[in-house]
Amino acid sequence: MAELKNPNTIAASPARLLAFEVLRRVEESSAFASVLLAAREEELKPNDRGLCHELVMGVLRRRLWLDRLIAYYAKREPERLDLAVRIALRLGLYQLRCLSRIPASAAVNESVKLVRAARIRSADGLVNAVLRRATREPNFDPVSAVDDPLERLAIETSHPLWLIERWAQSFGDECAAFARANNLTPTLAFRVVKNRASEVEVIQAIRADGAIVSPSQLTPAAWRAEGAINIVRRLAVEGVVYLQDEASQLVANVLEPRAGERILDACAAPGGKSTHLADLTNDQAFIVSGDFHLHRLRTLNRLADTQRFHSIHAVNVDSGSELPFAEDCFDRVLVDAPCSGTGTLQHNPEIRWRISPADIEDLSARQLRIVLCAARSLKKGGRLVYSTCSVEPEENEEVVRSFLSQTSEFKSIALPVKPTLVCGPGMARIWPHRHEANGFFIAGFERLR
Repeated sequence: MAELKNPNTIAASPARLLAFEVLRRVEESSAFASVLLAAREEELKPNDRGLCHELVMGVLRRRLWLDRLIAYYAKREPERLDLAVRIALRLGLYQLRCLSRIPASAAVNESVKLVRAARIRSADGLVNAVLRRATREPNFDPVSAVDDPLERLAIETSHPLWLIERWAQSFGDECAAFARANNLTPTLAFRVVKNRASEVEVIQAIRADGAIVSPSQLTPAAWRAEGAINIVRRLAVEGVVYLQDEASQLVANVLEPRAGERILDACAAPGGKSTHLADLTNDQAFIVSGDFHLHRLRTLNRLADTQRFHSIHAVNVDSGSELPFAEDCFDRVLVDAPCSGTGTLQHNPEIRWRISPADIEDLSARQLRIVLCAARSLKKGGRLVYSTCSVEPEENEEVVRSFLSQTSEFKSIALPVKPTLVCGPGMARIWPHRHEANGFFIAGFERLR
């Protein structure tokens, strides 16, 4: 291994500096890394952009494992260190242990520059010493001294132990595969906005630009892109394609909307499913898109304008209380409920450190209120679809059971999905480790009277 050099006074590289800033904001203000990266990555050159994204998402996905490395190499608990120092050490250790193409000297020196940029010069020596020790002991395994298999899995996959224990109890053998899949980089998924362009022509253009594009095996008219995907992101900005996980796209298809119908999207913002419903109905339905937050409704309206839909009508409502619609008002109702998001940890790894068991219990009660309120506005013979991007049974199967037990006006219906997704009467589950998509739950109902 090349001899490590002392860091000089040159500023940290743009990719690492932005990664440091994003990770700090994620911790300090509970921001989402994906949102921050989307807003700032254009400041970087393409190569720096890729490194920045890898560093941010890699550190978030491996946080617990990296902190166990810090505890060993620094001989102190990470919580005793200043946040900026912890982040600099996580970035350095991630490069040393997970990125084989980064020289050790760069990983060490750039991390020291980051604490200097944060004006914590007193930490220079600590960061330098810890990372140099890591280069001398590159094979230390944080789980080597841990006997409990669930604790080992928690450290190995960087999840809170309580989540691993709950998943092991709920899903048995699925737990380990699911936890490991949460740390994989997801494939970019999208759909062509047919209201804007020909699907055939758009896919041809994307392939001509060098991207590898393949149709989804999970969802009709969904696509997966790999390789040179800059054109996909550019077309998304233009409103010609919409970046949306395959499982999320499946929800609108399950509702089976038709032109001329009245459709309620009860928890609609930021608008991905509302615009999908509009596209599936050739902009010929009457779609009411409700949300409690006005700023999120403004985002929905901008999305509808970009995709040139006129059938979407945004309404400020609290879907967990009595809705301002007459009974028997809508032909179809979609409740894509607010949830814990535990099915989206590939895209949003920071969620695992923000939720608690109490949050899941509270969300379950809220979800039941929302679906009961929204159901009242559905016509006889109409279809109601309930969905979450959570894997927790309390937010899914238990909500379905409670809903059906509190009303005799609805029955479960078979869903138009592949048989391998069916997990019960009128219910479907999508798993990251099985289907290479976000974890999702979907249930369908018909109103009898």
